Amino acid sequence: MASDAPSPSPRFFVVEKLRGGHHDTEFGTDDLNTGPAPRCPRCGDLVGLLTWLPPYRGELELYGKDYGDLMHAPGGGLLISERFAEAFKAEGLTGLSGFHPVDITRVRRKGRGPKPGPPPRYLFVMPAYGNPALDMERSRILSKKPVKCSWCRYAGPDAIDGLVLEEGTWKGEDVFRPRGMWGVVLVSERFRRFAERQAMSHLTLVPMEKYVWDPLGLCYPRPMQLDPPAKG
Repeated sequence: MASDAPSPSPRFFVVEKLRGGHHDTEFGTDDLNTGPAPRCPRCGDLVGLLTWLPPYRGELELYGKDYGDLMHAPGGGLLISERFAEAFKAEGLTGLSGFHPVDITRVRRKGRGPKPGPPPRYLFVMPAYGNPALDMERSRILSKKPVKCSWCRYAGPDAIDGLVLEEGTWKGEDVFRPRGMWGVVLVSERFRRFAERQAMSHLTLVPMEKYVWDPLGLCYPRPMQLDPPAKG
């Protein structure tokens, strides 16, 4: 007899870099060639950063003992290792495009550690954007600006205390930036299992409903720091 229990809702996670770990690596470039930023097809507002154009090259700063598999890249993209790219494609995951080789011109050792060996081959990819959209009523986003466009849904957040996707907008992408918050990268449960199984480094996955971004302490006010009593 078939069960009448509803199927569980898909789970999604915010990708954040894992600071201070064994694979702590940063990418940067002073030779940045950019093009126009993407805009909302309905209202014309910006929905991303300036596009990174070829040549794709830059430097790595190695803080850990070994190189990471994933880093943030210019233009809202990601830098992924060749190992990551090959496993991603082999397992049939979706949501990344481009896969442009990146020329690593130099590696700078930061902090104590042995002299780094040659880095792996890296590729520049862009997460999908356009289908999944945040449920702006159920997401806990503090903003001084109201949402003006029902398509891009961007309001400019002052703080975030959990995000929720609108049902029916996700089309199966495993990596994407949602409408309403293009500054975050979300991944599927299938991606989480992939990253865990392949031991992908330099990333941590936060359930989107538990994601907090609160630089000013608006959601969780910080205790007031009192000056120490004067000596006298």
